[in-house]
Amino acid sequence: MTQTEESHARRVTAAAVYSKEMLERYDLIVLALACRIGLGCPRGVMLERYDRLVGADHLDVGPGTGYFLDNCRFPVGDPRIGLLDLNEDALDVASRRVARYRPAVHHRDVLQPLDLGDVQFDSVALNLVLHCLPGPLTQKSVVFDHLTPYVKPGGRIFGSTVLSHGVRQTGRSRRLMDRLNDTGVFNNREDRLQDLHHELGRRFERHEVTVRGTVALFEAHA
Repeated sequence: MTQTEESHARRVTAAAVYSKEMLERYDLIVLALACRIGLGCPRGVMLERYDRLVGADHLDVGPGTGYFLDNCRFPVGDPRIGLLDLNEDALDVASRRVARYRPAVHHRDVLQPLDLGDVQFDSVALNLVLHCLPGPLTQKSVVFDHLTPYVKPGGRIFGSTVLSHGVRQTGRSRRLMDRLNDTGVFNNREDRLQDLHHELGRRFERHEVTVRGTVALFEAHA
């Protein structure tokens, strides 16, 4: 197996963890409990960023259950939404949850060129995604290169990721991340705050990173 094939296999394995059965419990176990108690970043903090940064034309990468799209305040009553994920169960669950917006569904691997045609968005979200992708941030930040062509001039990419270095760890957060890395759900043992700043800074003229617990909340403007 080549390195590329091995990397893809790891991504498929990690994505498969989010089965429809697991997604039924995702909002409670991950968003309500793990984010607040284990990682120190309540889901309300992430929702506030959606309220502030989501655009009328929006692409959500790794939408999970669609919780944030279902609960955020869009700037228009009838936004155009795209959902992108390697996991077809997540795409199905999220698209059903926000069916009122008639989302376009893209079954894609964000670490590969996306081939979305000439569509562009005001905003692209990568919420709780990067720490699941294999490799250090210096490698997996290629996702920004794959997404930037689909961001309108003046648009933004925003999201959050769990870091292992450069943030305040607690015994609880360290145990949680060790367990998730051991099972292949997380791939963030080498993820550093300084690397996130560097990778955003070399691609975007303006970016901001705010740390809450072990979670880095970022936004970058095209």
